[in-house]
Amino acid sequence: MPDREDDDRSRALAGPGRASARPKPPPPTFEDSPPPGKAIGRVPVRKVPAQAAQRPPAPAAAPAQGTPPPPPTARREPPARPPTASANAAPVLTKRPPPFTVRLSQFLWVLSLLTGGIAVVYLFVIREDQLPVIADVVRAVEEGRSEETYTAAADIIFWVVFGAALALLLVQIVLLVSFTNRKPHVRWWQLATVVGQILLFLLSTEIFTTGEHGPVLRQVLLAQWALALLALLFSTFHGALQWTARKYDVRRAGADGDQF
Repeated sequence: MPDREDDDRSRALAGPGRASARPKPPPPTFEDSPPPGKAIGRVPVRKVPAQAAQRPPAPAAAPAQGTPPPPPTARREPPARPPTASANAAPVLTKRPPPFTVRLSQFLWVLSLLTGGIAVVYLFVIREDQLPVIADVVRAVEEGRSEETYTAAADIIFWVVFGAALALLLVQIVLLVSFTNRKPHVRWWQLATVVGQILLFLLSTEIFTTGEHGPVLRQVLLAQWALALLALLFSTFHGALQWTARKYDVRRAGADGDQF
């Protein structure tokens, strides 16, 4: 009781001014709420003042005028994929189309062979009509022989010329197959067959060009030789020569269409 009286006396001496100078307690704030299911107990829960709860958040500070904006963040590019083909891959045989000059040469050769085949068939068909003409040519060279001799000589001459023309035609077919397979030196053999056909025609001019069917046969043979010469000409172009010299079409494994 004496202590309480001393406190009352000190308050009376201090007066109202000193009593107000005592510091005020801070405003209550939120504290962490207890976990669910746990009793609060004696822990007091403080509340935020209404004015502080309704206060909007402060806006972000705007950059000052004249200050450059921050540089954009560089986008990170994904790493490149590893290559699926190697420059040291093994070579692989492939089938590539030949150049245009080779295709044109083959086409002209086929036309020449068809024309030559027509000429050979036509010559065989007009055999009976050409034998008297050939016998007259033989009779003009040497007279005084029997008719059977002239007929036999005409028959022999016809079959020799016919067999030579047919043999040259078959050789040209074989050479065309060799040319398609890129065999070396085929063009020289083809040229030799064309020269042989021209010489055979010139040597037997009186046999083929005389008579009723001579002009038609001569035009067919001339067309055959013209087509063969054009085919030889196109086969000597630069692209055709390279195609023949290459022999095989090779590409790297894994490289579509890339050629050695």
